[in-house]
Amino acid sequence: MLYEYAGDAHRELVDSYGVDESPFPTDTSRTYPRRDFLRDEPLHLRRLLFPRCWNGTDLLNDPDETRGRLSSLGTCMLKGITAYSDRNAAGLTDIVDRTLDRLPTIRSTLKRDAEAAYKGDPAAKSYCEIIRSYPGFHAILTHRVAHVLYEAEQFAYARELAEYSKGETGIDIHPGAEIGDHFFIDHGTGVVIGETATVGEWVRVYQNVTLGALHFEEQEGKEHMLAKDYKRHPDIGDHVVIGAGSNILGPIDIGDHVSIGANSWVTDDVPDDTSVFISDHPDQKRKPNR
Repeated sequence: MLYEYAGDAHRELVDSYGVDESPFPTDTSRTYPRRDFLRDEPLHLRRLLFPRCWNGTDLLNDPDETRGRLSSLGTCMLKGITAYSDRNAAGLTDIVDRTLDRLPTIRSTLKRDAEAAYKGDPAAKSYCEIIRSYPGFHAILTHRVAHVLYEAEQFAYARELAEYSKGETGIDIHPGAEIGDHFFIDHGTGVVIGETATVGEWVRVYQNVTLGALHFEEQEGKEHMLAKDYKRHPDIGDHVVIGAGSNILGPIDIGDHVSIGANSWVTDDVPDDTSVFISDHPDQKRKPNR
């Protein structure tokens, strides 16, 4: 089943390419090393959203070429959605249309995520390095698209994209999680963000952090069946830093301007302008090896 995009996102995307300025890449003469993908959606998305970093300079001034790339991505999406749906093709095509229409807005949000990564990582040397190499950026790029599909109730296909991203990056973001602008996961390995979690703006997360559930409710009248569709993950405010190895568990509220130190275990609300840290670290002992 082929899909042909008929909206206006291709024109909006081409217009948005033209207003890019430093520190985003503006050089169209570079060719980057090949990166293979096991499924087609990530390559289409990366070229559409950041063509200068993914050898997509043919899209920069050609809305028809961009529309063709959108149609190729739409064909992949339609195939993925159809596999799980009993709805007619026209209804599914409308979902793909609405998802692709959101790409210009998603691109703008991702540019703010790149800004947050550059400002939040002393090791970052360029925006293009972040866009091509940072697993946290790859994970949030896929998540922002998967979340649109989740909102359209395409739960299984959205989860497929999220699981592919997890395998590639080591970062597990459920497509239901709501994540604000200027989001940055540094290093990233082992990060888990649950379905009903919400994250505000300018949040920085380090490796091995869990925004998870503390307890599970059982479905009434069904043995060994956990309940679904209820709030079980935390809400994170704006301007929050979450240190490596921290676990923030349950439907709790973490306020604005909060710093959570490494390896913290947080199961209660944290008010605004608060630092949370482990006060008593274990003593270290040393002895000679011989």
